[in-house]
Amino acid sequence: MLILGNEQVRSLLSDADDEVLAAVRAAYVEHERGRTALPHSVFLRFPEEQRNRIIALPAYLGGDDPVTGVKWISSFPGNVAAGQPRASGVIVLNSVHTGVPEALLNAAVISARRTAASAALAAATIRSVVPDTGIALVGCGVINGEVLRFVTRAMPLVDTVTLFDTDLARAEAFAADCAHRHPGLKVEVAADIATALGAHRLVSLATTAVTPHLDGGQLRPGTLVLHLSLRDLTAATVLASANIVDDVDHVCRASTSVHLAAEQAGHTRFVSASLGALLLADEPYRRDERGLTLFSPFGLGILDLAVSNLVRRRALARGVGTELADFT
Repeated sequence: MLILGNEQVRSLLSDADDEVLAAVRAAYVEHERGRTALPHSVFLRFPEEQRNRIIALPAYLGGDDPVTGVKWISSFPGNVAAGQPRASGVIVLNSVHTGVPEALLNAAVISARRTAASAALAAATIRSVVPDTGIALVGCGVINGEVLRFVTRAMPLVDTVTLFDTDLARAEAFAADCAHRHPGLKVEVAADIATALGAHRLVSLATTAVTPHLDGGQLRPGTLVLHLSLRDLTAATVLASANIVDDVDHVCRASTSVHLAAEQAGHTRFVSASLGALLLADEPYRRDERGLTLFSPFGLGILDLAVSNLVRRRALARGVGTELADFT
């Protein structure tokens, strides 16, 4: 059993942004080709506090280097006010031949970066006729920090970021961190959410919202919304937009905005395509310049496996991690 802690994982991925993007892309393609096994995620919730949850994401990812395992990750939004991470978890990789657990990895960095890489891949794939040069980040937490990292990598024309968070001090601290990590990037803090939503035609929503609170009226025509938190936009907004998802069956669960829209409509025909299908398409996808396009990724366990396998390969090549010989 190879054991890798948080800082080891972070170090192993520090110079691997392009490889993470490639791994996430390959996972979507394998999924679209039917070379994955992806049971529904299991949500453990607590009667006393419905915002808190722990999720199990089992998966199998086929291809040239198949991998299987499970992510067990918690989300406790109240941790942030106490100065602790909102999300924490572990990933177990099993042998595809014997089922024996082979690796135990801290999930925090892997989970955040696979989510952000997914968003950046979508932004680079769901193109506008007018190239995006700015992005608005709503929610100044870990996820949007990683989104900025990968969007600027995948879309080098992006040179401006507008920030909004309900906690102004948090937004200002995030802005200072952005200026440090991304020298040359113009960073603005919006006074209100309406200003942020209207600043650019590329918007990333990464909040802790549990019920829809945005109707999309403050978004500019032609905007692509990376709807990572999945529960910000109203069902009516979803139904009035072009919709790209990672997996329609998975995203129509757990009271996501897409799930609520499907219940309201009685069907899922409002979903235009999956990201995997767009990646395999012969022609580039052009987003609706007069309306809104939403990318709503449920967050597939195959992405965690893809990035975890990359981390494991790098760890073995560099001799990083703790080997527990008597685990099995």
